[in-house]
Amino acid sequence: MNKTVNQRAWFLVLPVLLLVGFSAVVPLMTVVNYSVQDTFGNNQFFWAGLEWFEEMLASERLHNAFLRQLAFSAIILAIEVPLGVFVALNMPKRGVWASVCLVLMALPLLIPWNVVGTIWQIFGRVDIGLLGYALSALGIDYNYTQDPIDAWITIIVMDVWHWTSLVVLLAYAGLRSIPDAYYQAAKIDQASRWKVFRYIELPKMRGVLLIAVLLRFMDSFMIYTEPFVVTGGGPGNATTLLSIDLVKMAIGQFDLGPAAAFSIIYFLVILLLSWVFYTVMTNLDAQESRK
Repeated sequence: MNKTVNQRAWFLVLPVLLLVGFSAVVPLMTVVNYSVQDTFGNNQFFWAGLEWFEEMLASERLHNAFLRQLAFSAIILAIEVPLGVFVALNMPKRGVWASVCLVLMALPLLIPWNVVGTIWQIFGRVDIGLLGYALSALGIDYNYTQDPIDAWITIIVMDVWHWTSLVVLLAYAGLRSIPDAYYQAAKIDQASRWKVFRYIELPKMRGVLLIAVLLRFMDSFMIYTEPFVVTGGGPGNATTLLSIDLVKMAIGQFDLGPAAAFSIIYFLVILLLSWVFYTVMTNLDAQESRK
């Protein structure tokens, strides 16, 4: 018996597809167009081929920014994922306090990115900031505008404060989806707290942790507003991440061709690394499920 398939539902999705096509595909094609051309102004363009891509791939400036970006993403993932899981494990499972904790966890996520950068820019200043003044009073030589290590610590702590809540909420959702029967069986078997976490909670959270790692990796690899507002990429180029370097090239130097090639390489790197993360973690999940 042949079933009649109703295709009219696609008309509901069509406005979204058109909006995505206008807001994403058209700008992307513009960037591709700039990446293979050169201009001397007056809206006159000359074919450059892959010249800008070759220049960017051989650029030491791009290599250094890429290494800084990798280091930043690796550090915040190493901190935020374990910390988020730890906080989620220690949050109340039900009752009024559970609701209070969830609201408090969600608050940092509601603050706009530029506001977060401004908060920490003022908070860390030695002259008027509470953090900078307190560290100075304790005899700690802290100045994120002059010391590269202090600048790195500031933007990492800022990102941990802002985004650990996302990992907490995802991990908490995974924990709440575990049936009570698992915990009752573990209690009967007198399983230790570590074994409950290792054999019950962690496997059940693996799916949401995969989402958390992917989201945090992509966000951290594309981060721009917060570190730019706090340090501007300085001192020197110490905190000039890929996104900051790209904006400096495109807007500060107005090198549209190299900046367009840079942005396409940037996009492909994020796409490739996200795919690698997803493939590795799903394979590990599949292997664990077969055991």
